[in-house]
Amino acid sequence: MSETAEYAETASPGEGDAAPAATGSKTSRTPSPWRSRLYRWDIKASPYVFVAPFFLFFGAFGLFPLLYTGWASLHRLELTNLNDSTWLGLDNYTNLLRSEYFWNALGNTFTIGVISTVPQLAIALGIAHLLNYKLRGSTLWRVAMLAPYATSVASASLVFTLLFAWDGGMVNWLIGSVGFDPVNWRESSWGSQFAVSSIVIWRWTGYNALIYLAAMQAVPHDLYESAALDGASRWQQFRHVTIPMLRPTILFTVVVSTIGATQLFGEPLLFGGTAGSKGGADHQFQTLGLYLYDQGWINGHLGRASAVAWLMLVILLLIAAVNMLIARRLRKDR
Repeated sequence: MSETAEYAETASPGEGDAAPAATGSKTSRTPSPWRSRLYRWDIKASPYVFVAPFFLFFGAFGLFPLLYTGWASLHRLELTNLNDSTWLGLDNYTNLLRSEYFWNALGNTFTIGVISTVPQLAIALGIAHLLNYKLRGSTLWRVAMLAPYATSVASASLVFTLLFAWDGGMVNWLIGSVGFDPVNWRESSWGSQFAVSSIVIWRWTGYNALIYLAAMQAVPHDLYESAALDGASRWQQFRHVTIPMLRPTILFTVVVSTIGATQLFGEPLLFGGTAGSKGGADHQFQTLGLYLYDQGWINGHLGRASAVAWLMLVILLLIAAVNMLIARRLRKDR
């Protein structure tokens, strides 16, 4: 018999031989019930915890002011006595619809919106078309397009106020150099609206140009190659390829610019100087935003100002509804 077999016969199992089996039995135990409940609660509640800050901020700074403004629009509420309110129902709305100043502000908002939106988007489309070609320093030009947008409203308005000054302004100097009489831009009706619109055009043209540029770069190059093979010039390619492909983007910029024109406030306020909240001595460039500010914070009629705010909301909802109908029509045409 060999030494190995003799050792196997004489060896007896010790404490160390049973240890592996005991260790293996401990690793197969189940988790405790409270840990299972905590895990299930974490899976169900974590998404709500993550999105809760948004709803808290929206409720505090969005929903509550909206509801409070709606409540105030149905009451006589004065800035000098916020604790005293009188129920009026729809009287604030009916008084606004009978006020010539409200209709004047609505008309000014419409005309300034048209004067600023149409040239702005047309120029932005042309700039985007130029930037879409391979140019030297294209990145520099694209960054330069955002410089007016990054400029504050106050700075831009003050600079344009100096440019359109009655005495010593650069615009009147240029007009006088070609033989025309100077224009009192702040006091004239169309002149003041054109001056305010020029501030909006300068600030937002580059921003819209970059939006159009991004949409143009998404147009398939095969369409341009097919048009070029058919003998289409660059202008014909722009009309028959680029513009149709940009219709949703153009519609988007039109709606956004219209909403911005409806809420126009800072530019006319700073352009008007001491009479900024009135939109000039004769309210010649008073917008709905200025009219709201004048009623609420100058005259102290918070109830009427709240009614103006809700009417502006109705106008914006109508614009959104028109946008939806046009977008649906475009999708059907495709």
